[in-house]
This record gives sequence, C-alpha cells and structure tokens, in this order.
Amino acid sequence: MLDKILEGGLVFDGNGKAGVETDIGIRGERIAEIGDLSGSTAAQRISVAGLAVAPGFIDLHTHSDFTLAANGRAESQVHQGVTTEVVGQCGVSCAPARSRRDVELMSPGFLPGAVEADWLSFGEYLDHLAGKPLGVNVAAFVGHGTIHRAVLGDALRPARDEEVEAMALLLEQSLDEGAYGFSSGLEYWPGSLATPDQLARLCEKAAAKDLLYATHVRNRDIFYDLGFGEAMATARVSGARLQISHIQPKYGAPDHAMEHSLEMIERARRQGVDVACDVIPHDWSHTRVLAILPQWAQEGGLEAVRGRLKDRETREKIKRNPRPMWRLVSAGLWDEIVVMQSEANHDLVGRSLAEIASLRNCDPYDAALDLLLEEEGEAMNHLMWTSHSFSDDDIKLALSGTDCAVISDTLALAPYGCLKHSIGSLSGYGWAARFLQHYVRKEKVLSLEEGLRRLTGLPADRLGLKDRGRLAKGSFADITVFDDQAIASHFDLAEPRRYASGIAHVLVNGQFALRDGTRTETDSGQVLRSN
Repeated sequence: MLDKILEGGLVFDGNGKAGVETDIGIRGERIAEIGDLSGSTAAQRISVAGLAVAPGFIDLHTHSDFTLAANGRAESQVHQGVTTEVVGQCGVSCAPARSRRDVELMSPGFLPGAVEADWLSFGEYLDHLAGKPLGVNVAAFVGHGTIHRAVLGDALRPARDEEVEAMALLLEQSLDEGAYGFSSGLEYWPGSLATPDQLARLCEKAAAKDLLYATHVRNRDIFYDLGFGEAMATARVSGARLQISHIQPKYGAPDHAMEHSLEMIERARRQGVDVACDVIPHDWSHTRVLAILPQWAQEGGLEAVRGRLKDRETREKIKRNPRPMWRLVSAGLWDEIVVMQSEANHDLVGRSLAEIASLRNCDPYDAALDLLLEEEGEAMNHLMWTSHSFSDDDIKLALSGTDCAVISDTLALAPYGCLKHSIGSLSGYGWAARFLQHYVRKEKVLSLEEGLRRLTGLPADRLGLKDRGRLAKGSFADITVFDDQAIASHFDLAEPRRYASGIAHVLVNGQFALRDGTRTETDSGQVLRSN
C-alpha cells in the first residue's frame, strides 16, 4: 500500500524531457511508483490534474547558514517550491571557527541573540542544523574566508605557505565531516588576499573528494576576463570541478563581456576543465555596504572601521577609492543603489541613496558611510544594499547555454519572529517564481521542461546528488506541484517580503510542507552530508 498518490498531473522528470500526464506513488520518504496507479491503494489520493509536477527546486547558491539555524522552516523558500538549499557560498560559512566571536563575524545574516552558537567545527555546525526542524534539505559548503579567519584572524595579508597548509588541513577536515564543497569570495576581504596558487592548493582538497569548487570571482566589470580566467585556471591546475557563481557581468563591463565569458567556458571545457555557471534571475545585484570600503579600511574589525569612518580625513580618503566594488559608485549613479536591509533605519529600506542624501541634505557617499555608523555592534556587518548592476540581456544570453543553473544568492527567511526584518536579496521571496514567470513563460528563453531542469536535475548533477533533483522510482520524494500559467513573484523595492503565488503543493522527503497553497506544520528537511 502506498502512503500518497499524486494523481493525473503533468509530470516533468527533471531531465529536460517534455511533461507526461501520469501518477506518482509515494511510500515513506521515497517515490515508489510512477505510472497509471488507478488500481493501486493509498492512504491519500491527491488530484493534481491540470498542474505541473516537478522535482523540488534546488537552490545551488544561498547564504542561509545562520538563518536556518535561527528559523529552519525556510518559509520564503518553501512557498516558492524550493526543497533543497546549498549554503556556505562566496567564501563565507558558519564554520569552522576558533571562537564564538568568529562564528558571529562569519555567519551570513547573523542576528544577536537569535541562536546559541554551540559549534566550532564544521561537523558540529551540521549537527546543530540536524537538531533543528528544517523545512528544506540543506547541503553546506565551507568558505575560504572562514578558514582564513580560523588560521590568520584579522591579519590583512596573504597567508604564508605554512598557513596555507594549515588552511588546507582545516578544509580537508571539514570535507571529511560532511561539507559538500569549497567556496571562495575573491571580490571580498579576505578572499581578495588569496593568490591563485594558494587557491589551487586548497581546491586540490575538494578535487580529491570529487566535490565542487564554487567561486565568486575577483572581478566582474572592467577586468571580468581576468576574474573568470583565474577561476578556470584554478580548476585546471587543481583538477577541481568548478561552479562560477552568479556569472552575469556588472555595470562597467564592456557590452561583449557575457558573450566572451561563455566562449571562455566553452574553450576551457574543450581543454578538459569541468566548469559550469549560474545566474540570479533578475538585474539587481546585492551585497553588504561594508564591501564598498577599500581593503585597508576593513582591517582590524568593526570598531577600527568605525574609527576610520568618524575621522574626517580618513573618510575622505575612503571616498577617493578608485576601485569600488560597484562602479556605479564611482560613476555617481546613486539613484540606482537602494537600501535593502537595516536594523537602525527600517524606514529607509527601499529608498535610493540619492533619496536618502536629499532627505539628509548631504553627499550620497557620506549618507552611505553614515548609515554604516548608525548600525550598532555587529549590525554594521549586515547592512545591505542592492543596485541595478546587471543586464537582463546578459541573463538571457547566459541561460542560452546548456549548463547555466538558476540560483537565489539569498537567505531563507520568514516574515515573522527574529527574521521579520531580515532580507537577503530583492528576490529572496520570489526568485524561482520569477524565473519561471519571466524567463520561461513571458520571454520564452527556455521551454518549461528545460527551465525546470535548470532548477532541479542540473543543480543536482553539479552538487553530486544521486537521488534528488529528478522524479524517478527510488528517488527521495522532493516534489513541487504548481500552475505553470499562474506562478508569479510579487516582490518589489518597497516590499520585498511577499510570497510567490501559483504553488499548490510542496513535498519534502515525502511529507507535505505546503498543501493547497498553505504552509503545514511539518518540517521534514534533512541535513545532507557528502560523506
């Protein structure tokens, strides 16, 4: 006898094949049968006629390391069909750490008092998550920045040879304890200090276990080709499988940058490098406001940063930074930069820096630096803004390749409790829905079956998941049921915390996390370990 039968839906298997009208039978955590089950018995029969039935969506790139520890229900993700998240991206992860203080500094989305951080090692972090009710499955990468801090602390210098070896051992230990891969964030400190040969040494540890290396490259604007070229060279030298994170070039890159980057990938593949990429499905980019500071201004921790921002002469030197992370800043395009998250100034969320400067009667650059100073304690580390830095045409071009996945680059959140004021990206509550609504249904960049492969089978393959990401007999029953003509996102600058619509049911490991569009009390997600 089956536990559940999803009856009469248009089933997409995650391989990119056209949908087939059929039934799915579930027993326990797994899919037991696919086919005509009209003669089978089941405890529950659920008609899904007229709806698309797909593998649960896999978000290959998130920063939910801390927010899942704070509230594991992952409301923003479950409500749009996500059943698996991959945390620990862009070189930042919650572990391994030398101290609780390091956990606080390196945890994306950290909120004081939200979590009792009872871990130091990577395995202990995974154990902590496994002890929480989880709305989604979670696989975790270990970040270069985190292991750099664990070995070097706040030192503003590249690692010495013996320190690189210590980092390599810590990385290897974390992979042995269940990390699903290694990530770097080379546009940020301390990733910006790492040399290519040091990165290759670390990537060898991931390559030895056939695990993925995901990188936020060093540059995506005027030196985009150096940034992407370095990533591919690192993979070539180390033998690691490479995932280029959010590949779309930023404002300031030449018009041909996306086309050239895809050509570079194809050439690397012909030379034997295993490389793929992913995109965020909208043209807004987001980061911490602290990232706008030059590297020297970030040395010594947050109190040292505060001192520099308060000193008029040092502040002016900071503002003269010739290489800001966003070239929109050096171009003075402050109307394209919007505050996305602030603990101290909730009322300014959704306003551009040009608007804020006008309200405060000051220079927009000073307004940004003042906002940093107004954040108390560790909150300075989590002041976020978003900018109109990407090109929709570039996203479409990237999706035209066969190995470009779709990601959120966001946090799993909830519009209540300790996370109610948190935001990870503009599209955090609707990225998957927007991809299907805008790029598949409206723009027809991809067919529905191929669009679903980019959210399911492709990321499963990149991650090395053998029994998720596809609807097949014996696979885990991670399933998303939705109306492909109605699925839609509803976020905007003023109110990004709006759930997507058009999702009927979401099952995680065979249990309903969302039923008839309503979140259940069930949290059946699991921590996935590479070992």
